[in-house]
Amino acid sequence: FNFFFFLKNGDLHQSEILILFCSTFFKIPLLKIICIEIESTNWKHLISGLRILAFPCNQFGYQEPGTSEQIQCFASDRKVKFDLFEKIDVNGKNAHPLYQYLKKEQGGTLFDAIKWNFTKFIVDKNGKPVGRISPNTSPLEMLKDVEKFF
Repeated sequence: FNFFFFLKNGDLHQSEILILFCSTFFKIPLLKIICIEIESTNWKHLISGLRILAFPCNQFGYQEPGTSEQIQCFASDRKVKFDLFEKIDVNGKNAHPLYQYLKKEQGGTLFDAIKWNFTKFIVDKNGKPVGRISPNTSPLEMLKDVEKFF
């Protein structure tokens, strides 16, 4: 599985550390907290080598009912600065191949399925998933997990 070939979107570089998370934008106030924490001063020294990729998903309480276009507009209106991809499934028979790979490489507690939105994965500069972080861990709390790759 060539992670960088799979995600190539014009300006994604192999020299960057990636944080990926499946997300819910429409009905979750957590988005505001995540955006504020990601943009806080503690993350600023990492920004040059860090990319945050969000994958909207409607598999968690059906909290993401909108189309990909509606989600993009919603995020744009709120000035979200991280990369936002098309809405995907992260679990089940229709799980996106990227999330099949991430779950295989970084299994979960008890079982590998994504248990709730905002589950985060850290992918190193070589495209290898090196961490899986629970949905209730905030960006500020996970800073120590990310810093060791810089």
